[in-house]
Amino acid sequence: MPDFESLGISKSNVQKLRSYGVAKPTPIQEKAIPIVMGGKDVIAQAQTGTGKTFAFILPILEKINPLAPHVQALIVTPTRELALQITEEFEKLTKDMDGVDVLAVYGGQDVDKQLKKLKKNVQIVVGTPGRLLDHIRRGTVHLSEASFLVLDEADQMLHIGFLNEVEDIIRETPKTRQTMLFSATMPEEIRTLANKHMRKPEYIQVEKTQGPAENVKLIAIHTIDRAKQATLIQLVETHRPYLAVIFCRTKRRVSKLYDVLKSHKFLCDELHGDLSQAKREQVMKRFRDGDVQLLIATDVAARGLDVEGVTHVFNYDIPQDAESFIHRIGRTGRAGTKGLAITLYSSDDRPTLDMIEKELNITIQKQNLGNSGEKEDKKPSSTSESEKERTFKTNKNRKSVRTTDGKSDGKNSTRQQGRGSLKDQGNKKSPIKGKRTNTRPGEKGRSQSSSSKSRRMT
Repeated sequence: MPDFESLGISKSNVQKLRSYGVAKPTPIQEKAIPIVMGGKDVIAQAQTGTGKTFAFILPILEKINPLAPHVQALIVTPTRELALQITEEFEKLTKDMDGVDVLAVYGGQDVDKQLKKLKKNVQIVVGTPGRLLDHIRRGTVHLSEASFLVLDEADQMLHIGFLNEVEDIIRETPKTRQTMLFSATMPEEIRTLANKHMRKPEYIQVEKTQGPAENVKLIAIHTIDRAKQATLIQLVETHRPYLAVIFCRTKRRVSKLYDVLKSHKFLCDELHGDLSQAKREQVMKRFRDGDVQLLIATDVAARGLDVEGVTHVFNYDIPQDAESFIHRIGRTGRAGTKGLAITLYSSDDRPTLDMIEKELNITIQKQNLGNSGEKEDKKPSSTSESEKERTFKTNKNRKSVRTTDGKSDGKNSTRQQGRGSLKDQGNKKSPIKGKRTNTRPGEKGRSQSSSSKSRRMT
């Protein structure tokens, strides 16, 4: 496997990458970087979590001119969260580069702050279509000299309905620009967009982009709507995720489920479009820091969400199409780590589930926990022969929680997820009241006392 230097990345940037624990290029980086460094347009079909962000960030930083006082690179994203994440990655690598400024522009942010920074020399702009168009119309963002255009998660911009805005933005850039398009799927509308606005692009595809990553285990649990809450709680207590994203169909259902899980003392929060941007950023920070373990979200709010250590995804409401399914479960199993995606479905949802399986050419393991009130799928004998019941003490009662370590002592427990290591979180609270152990994936547990009334799944 080639290293970053052999792909044309400078020693200084390679050293920065190593300081952040990035030593070798991923397949998407290995394929895309030489094409971009060669000045060609590229269409890259790759799932989230494959390292595609560095595939365009690194070449842009190699080719950008710090002395030129205008916008040289524009990255268009479907969501504010993704815009912020890309901006953070740029800032990591440019903090020691004089004359290179990066700005994220997105709705819900203080416009005056954006305008103040735009008056300075900003070379790289990362933003969502709506706010970008707003700045273009105000005359505060000028793209006439932009050399690089990146359309990230293009299929999601189509899904949300931003394609017309994206075309309006493209028209503001010079035809001589270099264009990079990244997408997990390649609908006909995206192909048409590429044919219309790209110059002889090279097409690359990484892994199985027509289906989920192989390192994510897929399970579907048969239930009914009135049993969903109890089923989800049972699943969370059984699998005990380190971090999990729970998807609901609407903002109202997100809030309703959040209230239920909060009343059961889970460390949870909600993410949807009705939240202010400040609140959304606060929620995301708490989730990244591990202060929130269960994030209940809508599809749109969670698009582009990239948090290390997400071990589980729960589809509380079944996604309505295969593309949404891919993007949901892409929140776990990042960078080759193992993940588990569990979808709850009713008999009425079965045609949708069958359609997803057919379109993605996959088979999802079906289970019935016995609380659906219906018989559809064969009930599994057990999750694991080594799985036994463990009982933990709480202040008022005893709570039965499944583990997979094959022990039952009613005392403190340490559970390792076997995921990639994250920064230490030994001082975090326990999900169940009393003295417990909490571990980050891949780390050894450490026991501690906590008076928290919230339940941390460890």
